Amino acid sequence: MPSPAETHRLQSTSVEIAMLLAASIATAMVLTIGVAASNGAAEAAFGTGPLMMAGLIAGGVLLSLILLGYGYHSNRRKLRAAEDEVRTLQLALTTAEALVKGEPQTLVYWEHGRGLRVVTQTLTAVPGLPTSQGELLRFGMWLDAPSAKNLKSALDTLFVDGRAFNMILRTAAGGHLEADGRAAGGRAILRLRDIAGYKRDVSAIIDLQAKLARDVRGSRSLMNTLPSPAWIRSADGRLSWVNAAYAKAVDAKDEAEVIDGQIELLDTQQRRALVKALQSQTLHRGKLKIFTGGAHRTHELIVTNGGDCTAGIAIDIAELEAAKGQIENQALAYDRTLDRIATAVAIFNADQTLAYFNDAYVNLWSLDPQWLKTNPADGTILDRLKEAGRLPIVERNYRDWQRKLLSTYANGQDQEATWHLPDGRVLNVVAEHRPDGGVTYLYNDETERLDLESRVNVLSGVQNETLNSLAEGVAVFATDGRLQLHNPAFASIWKLSPARLQQAPHIDEFVRDVSVLYDDAECWKRISSAVTSFSADREPFGERMHRPDDSVIDFSVTPLPDGATLLTFADVTDARRAEHALRDRNEALETTARIKNRFIGNMSYELRTPLTNILGFTELLTMMDELKPKQREYLEDITAASKTLLTIINSILDLANIDAGGAELEFETVDVQAVIDAAVESIRDSAAKSELTLDIALTEDANTFVADASRVTQILKNLMSNAVGFSPAGSVVQITAWREDGFMAFAVEDRGAGMQPEQVKHIFERFDSRSQGSKHRGAGLGLAIAKSLVDLHGGDIKIDSEVGRGTLVTVRLPEKGLARQDQEPPAIDAPQLDLTGS
Repeated sequence: MPSPAETHRLQSTSVEIAMLLAASIATAMVLTIGVAASNGAAEAAFGTGPLMMAGLIAGGVLLSLILLGYGYHSNRRKLRAAEDEVRTLQLALTTAEALVKGEPQTLVYWEHGRGLRVVTQTLTAVPGLPTSQGELLRFGMWLDAPSAKNLKSALDTLFVDGRAFNMILRTAAGGHLEADGRAAGGRAILRLRDIAGYKRDVSAIIDLQAKLARDVRGSRSLMNTLPSPAWIRSADGRLSWVNAAYAKAVDAKDEAEVIDGQIELLDTQQRRALVKALQSQTLHRGKLKIFTGGAHRTHELIVTNGGDCTAGIAIDIAELEAAKGQIENQALAYDRTLDRIATAVAIFNADQTLAYFNDAYVNLWSLDPQWLKTNPADGTILDRLKEAGRLPIVERNYRDWQRKLLSTYANGQDQEATWHLPDGRVLNVVAEHRPDGGVTYLYNDETERLDLESRVNVLSGVQNETLNSLAEGVAVFATDGRLQLHNPAFASIWKLSPARLQQAPHIDEFVRDVSVLYDDAECWKRISSAVTSFSADREPFGERMHRPDDSVIDFSVTPLPDGATLLTFADVTDARRAEHALRDRNEALETTARIKNRFIGNMSYELRTPLTNILGFTELLTMMDELKPKQREYLEDITAASKTLLTIINSILDLANIDAGGAELEFETVDVQAVIDAAVESIRDSAAKSELTLDIALTEDANTFVADASRVTQILKNLMSNAVGFSPAGSVVQITAWREDGFMAFAVEDRGAGMQPEQVKHIFERFDSRSQGSKHRGAGLGLAIAKSLVDLHGGDIKIDSEVGRGTLVTVRLPEKGLARQDQEPPAIDAPQLDLTGS
């Protein structure tokens, strides 16, 4: 219905239109009259007609002017009114837009025949709400399925019936918004707004209620399929829900009958005990007997207290208990069996914790059984064994090694390895994957078996090598009289082919084959009888054969414990021939040695006298003042050379005296520091020339011992002289003394060129002199004399040398001065002296 302002505007417009129409009619009439008059009689041209015409025209013009003026003023008035109305409408529109846009919302407008369109979209804070208008109108793309379905149904009802609606929608991203639909005439408006305050709480409650409803329906549906009775009690203790298994257990028709009749599965005493247990705990588990199916059966009862309700389930475990009892009995039997075997067994669960171990496992790793009963993890046990140094030495990273060992849990692949433990044991370790995801470890100590195999293989190899390398022919004939074992010498002595011996001939066949070489029927009969006899008192015997080919063969027949017979044949032809020659040669060598020693001794005495004279004259000459520097230098060289030659002669005399058995020791209490100082004093000048440092170290107990002081000094002097001679300039020579196991030990170490192993083997040979790249070169008697003197004391001497790092000589002398007889010297345990020169 039009407003009053619109009615007034319509009336004014109608009046104006009527006035304009009248003016138009009047003007038309005037013009018509004028035209008619102009077509009248010409003779009346100057009469009243023209005046009337002119008056009418003037009146029409005037009326038109009046009407035009009125129309102009009227239009001006209407234009001002329209402008005022436009301004009013613009203000109203601006206010409406401000009101609409001032609230975060989305307005969707619908008009018949034009479809949906978005009027405003200022709502952006809702998660999952699209910003694009095109996507916004596709509600199924950004709303969750239930919300999209409900909104579509409400919009259809709004468009068809004009029924308004208001609902809470949920986006696929989890956001919530309010949807309000209204109809106005043939139009519809959908308003989407963010929810706040209690509406937000209501939406959360609605979502939670829907989720809980789904959970409850699913839980009850699942519980209803269980074969075990389940129930829910309200706060007053009444049954509010039971499953089908409960109804069946109490012989009810259905669940409704149970609820209506409050039919109990548990007896009164059991229910009272359960109520009392739930007063102090929220979850109760226990086993009890329940009468169901006409018999009392063991059930596991699980009841939880939810505050305003309790829920319970009774699981029939009668068969499980019976099976468990059988399994436990079998497990105990298996455990007793496993405890008696030598193989160490450890079983771990899928979570890598120890589930079982036998006594052999405890003994193998020396672990605390009480700690093992706490079910430690597999990796924890390995870490403890690693800390105790009982695992095999791992060259690579220990964690990688452990990770590889534990990979059986994940990949299900069995592993087998050989572990060489630090204590010398060898284990065969098998890791087997179990069907339950765990691992069983089997540890077999292979040490004894491998040792026996090794020893058997070594003995067999040694035996074969020994038999094959023997010059004597060896043959073993089994109890059946056939050849079982032989060596190449056997075939060679009797000129038998390997092919023939491979046929394992009988003793009688062997006798026939070799009778062409030695045809003594009586001898062969005795041998054959010894081989084939079953007598328990067989006696060994042996004789010598003189064959026609001038060969001499010694043989022996030896019965073996297993009933076999061992025959040995030794070709002693050459030995007998060489025996006389060797005896003659030995006598000649002994005579030559005596002549050599006598010659060397005599020559040494003869040479020492003139050398003494030369030294005396040179000393007199050096005291003369008129000598020139060059002459004095020559005299000093002569003196040095003479002293060196005299030392060599004295050494030869010492060796000759020792070889002749004339060297005697004078035992006395020896001061260790004194003999070392005396030896150092003799080589001090040589050490000073080479700028060597003499490092002397004595332990607290290295003070005195019983020995020949002069001989000990000579031993140390020879060792130090050798060390100084082979030491590079500016290096260190270390002299050490300590007491050990009834011996006084001395060690002399240098940082010289060192020696090859082959050179060390011959180092104590006489006249074995090598410069080893140094300027020192002697007669090669110092170490030989030192060894001879050490042997006289009943001690031992040892040399350790490495090329490029130096030499360490260790001497041990009995601290009580008693020479040992027919005893092996104990192993030298010298201090850890540095041979690297660092």
